[in-house]
Amino acid sequence: MIYNLDKINEMAEGDQDFITSVISVFLEEVPVDLEALEKAIAERDYENVYKLAHKIKPNVDLLGMEQTRATALEIETLGKSDANMQEIENKFPLLKKDVHQVVSELKKDFDL
Repeated sequence: MIYNLDKINEMAEGDQDFITSVISVFLEEVPVDLEALEKAIAERDYENVYKLAHKIKPNVDLLGMEQTRATALEIETLGKSDANMQEIENKFPLLKKDVHQVVSELKKDFDL
């Protein structure tokens, strides 16, 4: 398991509906943002690479995905310059793999 619900549990203060809601939003938004990020990378759209990585970062952070958050932060930082596209392309598969793994685990663990 590469996610951790400590931050969400702390915010929820025992409210299971809140936890399920946060997980549902993650499952709805992050895969769409990830797909858009992949497209932005393919199109060499640096501004959107930056924006989408920035948008994904707090979502994976909320789920305690430290390594994934670090990768998103690196892509976000690299997206500020068009000289870094090769490095972005090298890092993106790790981000994609981690997000897909967590989406799969969350759907199974929360019956969503």
